[in-house]
Amino acid sequence: MIFKNLFSKQAQGLGIEVAPERLNIVQLHKQKQTFKLDTLISEPVPEGIFEEGNIVDSPALAELIQETLAANSIKARKVATSVPMREAIIRIIPIPAELDDQELRDMVLNHEAGLYLPYPREEVDLDYQKLGFFEDEDGIEKVQVLLVATKREVTDVYLDTFEQAGLELDVLEINSFALIRTIREQLRQFGPQEAAVLVDIEFESTEIAIVVDGVPQFSRTVPIGTFQLQSALSRAMNLPTKRDTEMLQGMTIPSTPVDSLRTGATGINPGMAALLRVLGELADELRRSIDFYLNQSGELEIAQLLLAGPGGGIGQLDEFFTNRLSLPTEQIDPVASLSLEMDEEIPDVQRPGLGTVLGLGLREV
Repeated sequence: MIFKNLFSKQAQGLGIEVAPERLNIVQLHKQKQTFKLDTLISEPVPEGIFEEGNIVDSPALAELIQETLAANSIKARKVATSVPMREAIIRIIPIPAELDDQELRDMVLNHEAGLYLPYPREEVDLDYQKLGFFEDEDGIEKVQVLLVATKREVTDVYLDTFEQAGLELDVLEINSFALIRTIREQLRQFGPQEAAVLVDIEFESTEIAIVVDGVPQFSRTVPIGTFQLQSALSRAMNLPTKRDTEMLQGMTIPSTPVDSLRTGATGINPGMAALLRVLGELADELRRSIDFYLNQSGELEIAQLLLAGPGGGIGQLDEFFTNRLSLPTEQIDPVASLSLEMDEEIPDVQRPGLGTVLGLGLREV
């Protein structure tokens, strides 16, 4: 089963995040109460290896991983990696508390799982973890179980890719779980009736996860990412559209959009206007997702938006969402959250994009 050891600790290895535009590799080691960053590599992924967020050229990706490790003299063989949240089904299900571990396993994997899966049981890889106990409305004690499933054809592609690269894939998890692991301390400040919204702005999409008590309760993927933001900016400025979204890293979103869109007497700055239009669409999608979740969940309140991913560090993007959605928003800083020790400083704008790979690296410490 591919989700082996999903929730357990491993011997030291590598965290490798494969994304449509980049390959991130991390190696950490424990140093007293903190972690030391031994390795951090980010390598561009050529066009054609991914299509619509899916790996379509495993041999080319395997070769890129091999070459990157060799060029950096990295010898580790064990690897933790992740699949996008949109490829996963995450459910919290109630199970009678009196079952022993074996009975619980049998009930979750062979009986309950089928009720929550949109595909046949034999087509998915499954894992689960017990959460807390609670009493239902009839006073019966039950245990909440977190069920995680992905289609086997998806996990097989990841298995196959890393096998071709000569690596042992001993952890494959959902990227939002890796991200949550990185900012766990930050999430602990929220109470059981408070939800945090993880807004992970990736290359071609944004993954939204509403998290309560450190567990994703709701997830949705919106097809707006850094590529769409940069494309809008480039088109408005009559520049060629590139896969490299470095131009975004240097942008600062105006805190008072209407005034700052004017460039002297020449009128509206077309690049920023285009960028703000796409960010406005993303804000609207966020609002719809939050409203939908709150309508289903009763007494919960949204305590904070947390911006992550390569688009999460854009200058003053937190202020933009705070103003637009009237919700406190913060750009995550996994380096600070983990009190990470490192030899070279990582710029603030890049830090939100390292949440997933650092979380994968933590699995291997």
